[in-house]
Amino acid sequence: MQLHLYQIDAFTDELFSGNPACVVPLSEWLADDLLLKIAKENAVAETAFFVDNGLRIQLRWFTPEAEIDLCGHATLATAHALKEIRGYSRKTILFETKSGELEVETANSEYTLNFPSRKPSTTPLPSLLQESINIQPQEVLKARDFVLVYNSEEDIKNLEIDRLKFDKLELGSGGVIFTAPGKNCDFVSRFFTPGASVFEDPVTGSAHCSLIPYWSEKLDKIEMNAHQISERGGKLFCKYNGDRVAISGNARTYSIGKLYTK
Repeated sequence: MQLHLYQIDAFTDELFSGNPACVVPLSEWLADDLLLKIAKENAVAETAFFVDNGLRIQLRWFTPEAEIDLCGHATLATAHALKEIRGYSRKTILFETKSGELEVETANSEYTLNFPSRKPSTTPLPSLLQESINIQPQEVLKARDFVLVYNSEEDIKNLEIDRLKFDKLELGSGGVIFTAPGKNCDFVSRFFTPGASVFEDPVTGSAHCSLIPYWSEKLDKIEMNAHQISERGGKLFCKYNGDRVAISGNARTYSIGKLYTK
């Protein structure tokens, strides 16, 4: 079987930055084990698979290890592939996913994700997580992901993780967000997933489902600019809408090709 394969850099307007995602269009769903094999072979943080049913598009996300319930950058990458490569004409793209119906608004080269808000609440810091990091947080919260809050951007930049200990954490589909006020933006973050083949995620849209409600309350702002300060880096434009969050960014096409399943 021959399938199309697009690799897109998301949450950036420059190639070789942002977060790379692979996007694979399907005419019908393949077996889950084959989807996972393709994701492993692609060897990026997420591969998005979609089936276009007309008004709504079924969308699923796979890491090299497992299917996940929500992925921002791969959703943005899919919207970009639909619009820029496949000529999708509707301004609003409706996706059916494990996290319900998701909308993406397209305007010129910008994509705005309408995602669920996942406001984190205060929680104890697991001892294993505490032992695995060199700088301790000022505040600990959790929704799907742990959210560790620090005083400064420098703390986030200088963070060091003992991966042998960190990888022993069992967080299901979640990860750990490290965040602080930004110097040249409203807030910064980094994101790590225990046991994942891609240890530090370059730009994590779904993490902002928790970061946006937290920082909106903390900064008393509805609209915010965010930077994920990984090595590749990425920029996100955020808006808090109560039970929903809007996450906007750009994308660039890196490659267009084909893959073979036999």
